[in-house]
Amino acid sequence: MIFRQLFDATSGTYTYLLASRRGGEAMIVDPVLEKVDRYLQLIRELDLKLVKAVDTHLHADHITGLGALRDRTHCITVMGEQSGVDVVSMRMTDGDRLTIEGLSLDVLYTPGHTDDSYSFLMQDRVFTGDTLLIRGTGRTDFQNGCARAQYDSIFNRLLKLPDETLVFPAHDYKGDTVSTIGEEKRYNPRLQVDSMEAYVALMNGLNLSNPKMMDVAVPANMHQGLHQEEVANRGWAVSAEDAHALIGCAGVALIDLRERPERQRHGSIPGALHAPYTDLQDNIGAGGMLHELALSKRLLFYCAFGERSAMAVQAAQDAGLSTACHIHGGIAAWKKAGGHISA
Repeated sequence: MIFRQLFDATSGTYTYLLASRRGGEAMIVDPVLEKVDRYLQLIRELDLKLVKAVDTHLHADHITGLGALRDRTHCITVMGEQSGVDVVSMRMTDGDRLTIEGLSLDVLYTPGHTDDSYSFLMQDRVFTGDTLLIRGTGRTDFQNGCARAQYDSIFNRLLKLPDETLVFPAHDYKGDTVSTIGEEKRYNPRLQVDSMEAYVALMNGLNLSNPKMMDVAVPANMHQGLHQEEVANRGWAVSAEDAHALIGCAGVALIDLRERPERQRHGSIPGALHAPYTDLQDNIGAGGMLHELALSKRLLFYCAFGERSAMAVQAAQDAGLSTACHIHGGIAAWKKAGGHISA
């Protein structure tokens, strides 16, 4: 397995690059905008293909690299379903599995620092975001934070993991790089409490100043520009309402770009062909399934919220598939418009 822990000294942020092998698919967790060039250089050096960029939560102390990585690699951007960030193209929930080739991470909803905080468990290690830090815990006094929810997330979720589980947080300000669940149980001063009420009192009494970049980072991270608006301006999008008239037509091929677990959890638009976004370049290239299909049909892409399908339309158009379009807003807009869903 390839595992790299990268550090941004300005914000004290750890970013993690994961892949099962050289030349394979890669995932990056909690990227920082100013470090995107470095990430991409490392990805090239390791001959990796970045397919997913993940934020554990809405960050207040730095601007995320999700948008820049999406624009430069066409990767899938991932956050929890509670997040309202406009760049996100795949939203996870507790109990899901976040996968790339050869690797699978369990998705754990661990609110408290923020209401959209998630942790990701992979075999012998857990990426805890700002929920559980090394000898600390994330503050709970802004962004819908809640000390009670954080106590539950830490004591009833994370600390139930085996003691030898490695802890990799999103931040550290003292120079520590890794801990274990067992170490944090014994030595984390914020965890040496005997009740939820004691933990709440401790967290409510911290009286911390706001992060220096909070007023800049939070709005920037919430609104990174919808890629699909650019596609709509080029005339390559149809509304969910207008899509009703196209679906089922002999000259239209409906393409579902989501991954299989998404289809199983949220259903599908009837008649759709499953062609996951991660296979797009092969499928739209000469001899590929969608390239051949486009010789006789108009390709109508859709995904969860419209981000992946907008990128797919742009890629298809670049490949010469000039009739490609997508459903603006994805299956979420389709459902809102009263469209039928099959299990």
